[in-house]
Amino acid sequence: MSQINQLIVPEEAAGLRLDRFLALSFEEYSRSYLTRLIDHGRVTRNGATTRKRDNVAAGDEVAVDWPPPEQLQLDSEAIDLPILFEDEDVLVIDKPADLVVHPGAGTQSGTLVNALLGYDHDSFTEMTDDAARPGIVHRLDKDTSGVMIVARNPVARDRLSAAFAERQVEKIYLAITAGAPAADSGEARSPIGRHPKHRKKMAVVERHGKNAVTSWKVLSRSAEAALLQVQLETGRTHQIRVHLAHEELPIVGDYLYGSSRCTIEAPRQMLHAWRLGIRHPRTGELLAFAAPVPDDFTAVARRLGLEPPE
Repeated sequence: MSQINQLIVPEEAAGLRLDRFLALSFEEYSRSYLTRLIDHGRVTRNGATTRKRDNVAAGDEVAVDWPPPEQLQLDSEAIDLPILFEDEDVLVIDKPADLVVHPGAGTQSGTLVNALLGYDHDSFTEMTDDAARPGIVHRLDKDTSGVMIVARNPVARDRLSAAFAERQVEKIYLAITAGAPAADSGEARSPIGRHPKHRKKMAVVERHGKNAVTSWKVLSRSAEAALLQVQLETGRTHQIRVHLAHEELPIVGDYLYGSSRCTIEAPRQMLHAWRLGIRHPRTGELLAFAAPVPDDFTAVARRLGLEPPE
């Protein structure tokens, strides 16, 4: 089944060629691919097909009818997974910072999904569907380390997915920010939605945003940085990164949301999924897990005069 994205051309994009406007709006796709969509009639402007060289005007409605994605070939791979806990229903891992969670455009190997298939081929193959995300009930960005829970059978998957959807999960992160807040604790409640110009980014938006709540407290501070304990009440894409950047506390090493305001060098974004609390999908027992603070996170914290927790 195809998917349709609809965009309203903002004032600052008025006068751009259609293919240029699409390239800026969907940076994850090549311009040649977007041009083919226009040539094949899959892009309309104000309800009518158009040409790639036509200019867009402010207020134009541009719709892209994406073709169905190609079926991914999922391979089993022998990738080391730091396991915190496992039983017949769940697998809890400490995800390394450089591990992509699931295959997608341009990344079809070396992911957590490939590792899961290599670790327990029968269980995860049974759950493989069109989404190509067997057992995945939540995700972390590639550069975010920390605790993740994975389902090992369809019943566990459905119950864990429901727990995340119904906000029955405790999610606590550690973040190193450029700059320190004046207060020792705080909360952000700004709605989050797709960035109006950069399709790979999320943003605090006034219209069409989804409710998002992030609370934080300072664990350590120095002249140029702070170590925050951050708790999510909602689970929007890039929520912590967007909210902290909006509060003028960009995460160190986050070059998507904080590069212009942060000159502190780091090997990656300093965000770690530290603790996770959730009820077992079969027994209902409350489970609590903690992922050790990684060495690279600790090194950056101490270089900035911060003391990470044990």
